[in-house]
Formats: sequence, structure tokens, C-alpha cells
Amino acid sequence: MCYVYILECADNTLYTGWTVDLENRLKVHNEGKASKYTRARLPVKLVYVEKYNNKIDAQRREWQIKKLKRSDKLRLFKIENNNI
Repeated sequence: MCYVYILECADNTLYTGWTVDLENRLKVHNEGKASKYTRARLPVKLVYVEKYNNKIDAQRREWQIKKLKRSDKLRLFKIENNNI
């Protein structure tokens, strides 16, 4: 299983990535070891996740999300939270 995720950083910016181990990846981000971008914007919190069966689909979706405007990304997880 692969995951595409969006993090909200301490400065209110958004970071999108993909991983096969979501729990560990979030831990590593908050330790400042996952990416230069999030290292300077700690702490981060997970705000959105999508599951995929393979790496290629996850990476493709990550790229699609990264190209979205901030408002469209916010809409993604607002819709998700309303469905809970």
C-alpha cells in the first residue's frame, strides 16, 4: 500500500508527498529529517491522505496534487473532513 499525503506546516503552508509507511514518514518529518522544506517549518500535522495500490499511481497523484492551487488543496481535505 502507498499513501499520498498533505501536511500542514507550522507556518500554515502545505507540503505534499508520498510514502509506503505513513506513520513513520510523519514521525521523520517532525524530527526534521524528511525534507528541507518541512525541516524549517516544524511541527507538521497530517491533514489529508489517499491510499494507492502501487508506487506509480501514488507518485502520479502526488504530482497532480502538487500542481493544484492552495485553495484547491484546502478544498480536498475540507471535503474529506466533512465525510467523516
